[in-house]
Amino acid sequence: MRRITTIVTTVAAAAAATLISAGPAAAANPPGCSSVSQVGSAGYIKLNGTTIASVKQYYGCGKNYSYVWVWETYRDRGWSSVYTAVVTREGDRHGGVSKARPAYEVWSNGASTADRCTRAVGQILINGQSYAANTSEVC
Repeated sequence: MRRITTIVTTVAAAAAATLISAGPAAAANPPGCSSVSQVGSAGYIKLNGTTIASVKQYYGCGKNYSYVWVWETYRDRGWSSVYTAVVTREGDRHGGVSKARPAYEVWSNGASTADRCTRAVGQILINGQSYAANTSEVC
């Protein structure tokens, strides 16, 4: 009986790990800042109604950061680059970073915009066409 319980527990843990990795992952931390917290609600980049990436805004170390995570289910498709930045209400972009494929996780540089209303923007370039999303605005 003990062996069956161990096998069932192992299979359940493996299945849970598989389910967790299928969608968007929790972000680690941006380079140069060891502790950030998500602010506002996430945005989702979609292609023909299918979500292909998440866009989030974080705050930590006195700065705002934007973050894009290309979903695992889309990583093998024909996209060429990912871009993210923090955007003020006035439309000014801060800390923008672009990375070419195969990078699927992109942090912006830290933006000194804590005293302004901001949102994160994320873009994926697919066959020369940009697909984008924003997070909610945070003041």
